[in-house]
Amino acid sequence: MASLILDERDQKFVLHEMLGIEKLCNHPKFADFSKDMFDMILTEAQKFSTEEIFPTLVEGDREGCKLENGQVHVPKIFHRPYKLYCEGGWSAMSFPQEVGGQGLPHIMRTAAHDWFLHNFAFTAYPGLTEGAAHLVEVYGTEEQKNKYLPKMISGEWSGTMCLTEPGAGTDLGNLSTKAIRQPDGTFKLQGTKLFITSGDNDLVENVIHPVLARIEGDPAGTKGISIFLVPKYLVNKDGSLGKRNDFEIGKIEEKMGIHGSATCLINFGDANNCYAELLGEERQGIKVMFQMMNEARIGVGMQGLTSGSIAYLHALKYSKERLQGSSLLDFKNPEAPRVTIINHPDIRRNLLWMKAHVDGMRALMYFCTFSGDKALTSDNEADAEKWAGIIETLTPICKAYCSDVGFKITEMAMQVYGGYGFCSEYPIEQFMRDEKIASIYEGANGMQALDLVGRKLGMKKGANFMNLLGEMNAMVAKAKTQDGLKDLADDVQAAVNALAEISMFFAKCGKEGKFLVPVGNAYPFLVMMGKVVFGWLLLWQASVAAEKLSGLGINVSDNSKWKDAAKTNKDAAFYVGKIASAKYFIKNVLPEVDAAVKAIKNEDLSILDIPDECFAS
Repeated sequence: MASLILDERDQKFVLHEMLGIEKLCNHPKFADFSKDMFDMILTEAQKFSTEEIFPTLVEGDREGCKLENGQVHVPKIFHRPYKLYCEGGWSAMSFPQEVGGQGLPHIMRTAAHDWFLHNFAFTAYPGLTEGAAHLVEVYGTEEQKNKYLPKMISGEWSGTMCLTEPGAGTDLGNLSTKAIRQPDGTFKLQGTKLFITSGDNDLVENVIHPVLARIEGDPAGTKGISIFLVPKYLVNKDGSLGKRNDFEIGKIEEKMGIHGSATCLINFGDANNCYAELLGEERQGIKVMFQMMNEARIGVGMQGLTSGSIAYLHALKYSKERLQGSSLLDFKNPEAPRVTIINHPDIRRNLLWMKAHVDGMRALMYFCTFSGDKALTSDNEADAEKWAGIIETLTPICKAYCSDVGFKITEMAMQVYGGYGFCSEYPIEQFMRDEKIASIYEGANGMQALDLVGRKLGMKKGANFMNLLGEMNAMVAKAKTQDGLKDLADDVQAAVNALAEISMFFAKCGKEGKFLVPVGNAYPFLVMMGKVVFGWLLLWQASVAAEKLSGLGINVSDNSKWKDAAKTNKDAAFYVGKIASAKYFIKNVLPEVDAAVKAIKNEDLSILDIPDECFAS
């Protein structure tokens, strides 16, 4: 039976037919790997996800986490898969072999996590640890690497990221946690952090917290912030665990979803003895933490993909089984046989909207990660900078657009189920609850939009954005020459041109002192750009699919033939589905770009002009 977690055929299509990731194996960095090895790893990821992770989803949600005598206890059902996760090396995939990792391309970690992240409450524990370990790998001293990295990479110890404070929220420059310098070069911390994902657990024997704080005497704002490593248990010189550090888990947040994830409030230094080590240079905390934050933002985009994927596949299966109503052709006949709901136009509209957006999310998330691998394996610095810059530009789209789309898909899936989807006997309501947080944490989506408009469009004098447009234009130009795709390519080209036009319009507004226009329209622009990016990627997929259908002797321009072939040939059905996804999106969703352009160019600032008193009487 096909998986209800993700479409493995689509995964292989994106990896091998669209991106051609096996080309990475031609580089010395990845010469020990092969396409067959990649496929074998993903077969194991599917098996592990299906047999170990997915079965913990509902029970982990219902049991949740408990705080007893200062120790967090995660759902009991998480312990076995966590142990197997670590033993299987899933937490070490992309770390260099010299520090205990497997040295795999980052795209392979992304593809494996495409199987795992549907149960984010579970995957958050090893996922946060990977991010924290990467900080130590890049910014730690040799002593810190030797002390912390091996057991973090193996999963024996876990990690977090401690940024948010009760009074500061997203405004990190306003944090109040302070670091007090000690004669031996270490520090003592005092302060409170909240909303700390995986803030504590009983899966491991030690937890390493990267914590943002301000050294006493350093300037206010983000420029005065440093970052520190704060272990739950101090580590002796021989690697054994010493005394318990001076911080306490104040509480576990009661949340709408991801109940199996311990979201903690942590009080550091109540007894004025919270040991901390500086990570990296003083007053470089934001720069250091942004490495982990950007990784996490890509991870949040993956959460949107995996939530959308599992919700769509469950809804698709239900629509093929649920009998209700008669065919439109027989609606006047009370004796007409009942049909499965996939036959009803509105259900089909929902399903195709979901499919097109899941296809777009997977293409985007994989493309971004693959761009990172291309940057690592580029032969020249300019090419490496190009691919790294494209990732920078697309990160807000990955995080914000995919998290919003993922939630929308869970909502549509519930609509397909009807009243049953609203009830807990089906997992749809949990998919929705668990996904909602994705648009809020790691920088709420409105902040992602401001980052996109305020920083990313202008980085390196706009070169990163122009390089992205160049990739889009090249793909569109190719599709214009293919039978059956010129009309779709023309629509995508118009949308790409509109995206470029609005970016220049924003630049013009800035020069004219009308900076509130781009600021006030930042989120609509992000959504607009997300749609253009999806249109480009889906057209790319349609281009590949058209070539494959041609190889099967099927002309894409001959609608009747490819429809007939889809009914008898599984490969043909898949490729026709790719073209259908692209056509639906480009003809039904992409036109919304025109409305966004019109609205933005109106320069209407009602959101700022309306007095506070006028929002309600």
